[in-house]
Amino acid sequence: MEASVYDYAIIGSGAAGLHLAAALSSDPYFKNKSLLILEKDPERDNYPTWCFWEKGKGKWDNIISKSWNKTIFTSQNGTQQNIGLGAYTYKMVHGKDFYLETKRRLEGSNQVYWVQQDVVDVMQGLPNRIKTKSGDEYLANHVFDSRIDPDFFEEKGKYSYLKQHFEGWVIETKEKVFYPDAFTMMDYRLVYPGTTSFTYILPFTPTQALVEYTFFSPDVVEKDVYKHYLNWYIKDFLKADDFKVLRTESGVIPMSDYPFHQYNNEYLTKIGTAGGWVKGSTGYSFKNAERKSRIIIENLKANKIPGLQLMKKRFRIYDTLFLDVLYSHNERGPAIFRDMYRKNDIKTIFSFLDEQTSLGKEIEVMNTFDKWLFFKTILKKLIRFE
Repeated sequence: MEASVYDYAIIGSGAAGLHLAAALSSDPYFKNKSLLILEKDPERDNYPTWCFWEKGKGKWDNIISKSWNKTIFTSQNGTQQNIGLGAYTYKMVHGKDFYLETKRRLEGSNQVYWVQQDVVDVMQGLPNRIKTKSGDEYLANHVFDSRIDPDFFEEKGKYSYLKQHFEGWVIETKEKVFYPDAFTMMDYRLVYPGTTSFTYILPFTPTQALVEYTFFSPDVVEKDVYKHYLNWYIKDFLKADDFKVLRTESGVIPMSDYPFHQYNNEYLTKIGTAGGWVKGSTGYSFKNAERKSRIIIENLKANKIPGLQLMKKRFRIYDTLFLDVLYSHNERGPAIFRDMYRKNDIKTIFSFLDEQTSLGKEIEVMNTFDKWLFFKTILKKLIRFE
């Protein structure tokens, strides 16, 4: 008996795969198209917490666990900026809630098929042959693959590459120490020497919050470093001697200008981190995955290669310059971010990071940084882009 050929297959059920699956299944254009989702381990122990900003109502507001309309930025010298987000809202979604909600939305479709399989290879062609660790094989006309290509790890030295690495504690304090109406984007009062490192706080109630210590740096640190700095911040800056840790989360997110999109073709599209969907200069990915999925949908409906124009060249250049500066001068990060938040309004910052600004506005933003620091990298880096 000849095996079934699916129209589309998605490898991985992280943010990118779920966003794309939801977008495909909700568009009437694809109502007669079959979709196979291959997930390695649906029963995960830990799910990430995703945060993002957007204007007005969003597609996932029913599972938002907390949102804020104000943020706080604190410089190394203790100068604090209390910033209203205007038309934007900063929203938080728990990864498990997103996973369960997406599965719920897809349950009504008889065109979506879920299988638990660990994919080991994709033999490209028409159809693609998807091989799994168990020896099973699946066929699909187009594959959306969230596995990072091994070449990235072998060639990353040729490209700008930092790691966003962190550990966060959801803590409960005896005293009221948090202001739940405003989250802390970055607090640079406590910096690990020679690095771009800061504290990030998502307050839920006056006595409960996620407190996270984060690095944008070339190398990770020992586990005890996060623990030391979190304890230091909570006791000396929050003045909370009596607290308990309810939950922990940690991770390492690549921040790179590696050309992940080079693997996209008529048979296969890389998605998520493997497709360069993580914003190189910030590490944000949730909203990016929603936007990239929308572009893929429009490309498919126009009979174009799905991965066409997923990346904007000039923003890749900006990310490259930013990453290279932070790699070479990691200790300058606190001042760079201070200038960004002090000299630009939040609407401009969010629009710029969302890659929705005009060239003129982008020049204005770049002019708020240390020009000499950035100019030194321009000639060396521009030759990468054709």
